[in-house]
This record gives sequence, structure tokens and C-alpha cells, in this order.
Amino acid sequence: MSEYLETPAGRRIAFQRSTGRGPGVVFLGGFKSDMTGTKAAWLHDWARGQNRAFLRFDYSGHGDSSGSFEEGCIGDWFQDARHVIEALTDGPQVLVGSSMGGWIALLVARALPQRVAGLVTIAAAPDFTEQGFWAGFSDAQRQVLARAGRIALPSDYADQPYVITRRLIEDGRDHLVMNQTLPLPFPVRFLQGTADADVPVDWAMRLLDHASGDDIRLTLVKGADHRFSTPECLALIAQSIGDVLA
Repeated sequence: MSEYLETPAGRRIAFQRSTGRGPGVVFLGGFKSDMTGTKAAWLHDWARGQNRAFLRFDYSGHGDSSGSFEEGCIGDWFQDARHVIEALTDGPQVLVGSSMGGWIALLVARALPQRVAGLVTIAAAPDFTEQGFWAGFSDAQRQVLARAGRIALPSDYADQPYVITRRLIEDGRDHLVMNQTLPLPFPVRFLQGTADADVPVDWAMRLLDHASGDDIRLTLVKGADHRFSTPECLALIAQSIGDVLA
């Protein structure tokens, strides 16, 4: 059963959590996904079995939280995550970020390093608004975005297209992490499938090269796609959480 938290910005964030020992685990979902997804639900069950505190939530404009997805941006979702972590957890947490959630987790880690016990990312997509959307747009698409303030892109994950707004692109540039130093002074595990059609393996390699820290590892899973939700992939996520907690 979901509970709700009001943020200082007036957004109503839906969340589910279970109590247990710390450090707790916080799951940060992807772009236009929600906390009912396979990985979030599986990890919640896994955490209960480990008597480990766990928290999952929906960014504003996602799932059961308030707001419109099309009006949101990286800065909004980062602030949602930050407030949820500060208000609903105690002490350092293990952040598990999937796709866009990997970018959000890196922003949280940069802002609140003292609240991070470890980091696990799954097909992390840092700066994807710039190195994915904007870099992939044609001149004609960029002109449509500038003129209309929005452009619709087909989605492989939903019947409705993704609407990409000028605000999403411009705000994303204020929250880039690959254009400046990225210290990660805690155990980090990056997970990436080689058959991921949304986040290239090259992004994972660049993130590994760019981040600094004493305990950072990248695991490539041959044949795994962007969902990274097979039983073997889910077990690897749990193993990686265990690694950073060891």
C-alpha cells in the first residue's frame, strides 16, 4: 500500500517502504517508469527476506505521484529523490539506480555523499537528455523543439510516444555529471547489458573511466537488454548490493 509525502515544492510523492536493518536500500527508477516495475518489486521482496530497510517511490509525474510527466525535468526528479531520502530514511543508504535512476543517484551522491553507503546502477544513463536525445536529434527535430517547445518520439515500452520538452533538455544541462569531476567515495557497482538498445555499452565504459573512487567496478552481462530483469540479472543486482554492504 502506497503512502504519500509532500515535498517543499508542493509535489505529492507516492512511496512504499519496509523497515529493517541499515544501511537501507533505496530504489530509483527510470524515465517514465514507476515503483511497480519488476526490479523495484523484486528488490523490495528481497530486502524483506534480508530484514533490510527498503524504500521505493515514484518521481512527480510518474506512477501514483502528483504532477504531469511532460511538465517534469531532471532537476524536479532529483529534488524529489533528495527530499524522499532525507525525510524517509536514517543514515547512509545504498542507492540502486536504474537507467535515468542511475543519473539521479549520481546527483544525490554528489549532493549528499554522507548519506550514501554504496551505489549500484543498472544501465545507468547519466546526461541522457544531452548525449542521448539532443545528440540524436536531426536539425529538423531541434527546430521543432525550439519552435514548439516539445517533440514526440516513439517508445519501445509504451503505446504512447515520449514527449520530450525543451525544458527537459535545458534543465538537463544544469544537472550534467559527465562534464565535471565525479568523486564516488564509497563502494560502487555499475551493471550493464551488452544487448541494451537504449544505453550503449560505451556509456558504461565512459562512466567507469570518468568516476573516481577506490572501489568501483563495472560488470557487463552478455546478452542482457535494458530491462535487466531476468532471474539471473535480478540475482546479480542483489549480489551487487551485498558487495557494497560487505
